[in-house]
Parts: sequence; C-alpha cells; structure tokens
Amino acid sequence: MATAELPPDALKDALKEALSETLHEHRDLFREVFEEVLEDFALVEAIREGKDTETVDRDQIMEVLKESP
Repeated sequence: MATAELPPDALKDALKEALSETLHEHRDLFREVFEEVLEDFALVEAIREGKDTETVDRDQIMEVLKESP
C-alpha cells in the first residue's frame, strides 16, 4: 500500500483548521465543560479554605442561606 507524505506545514495547517472548525461547531459543549472545570476549581479552593476555619453547625449555615438573595 502506498503512503502519501504531507509536508509538516500542511499537516499543521490541517490540524489548525480541524480544531478551529470543531471549536466553532461545538462551542456550547466547550463552554459547558469549561464552566464545570471552573466550578470544580472553585469548590476545591473553598474546601481548602474551609479546612483552616472554625466549624459551625448546620443551623448556622441554614440561617445564612435563608438571608442570601
């Protein structure tokens, strides 16, 4: 079977175009994934910060949540 060789620049350009088309066609999917990743990072940071703070009981938390808009 014969194989064709692509010049490195042609392969690079083809990959760039394919990636660009994929990002445009699936923009909403990438946005959702990115939002989830940011939320996960924020949750990890909140957990880290929470380890260094004093503990409170559930009733105190519920009171704060009731006051929030």
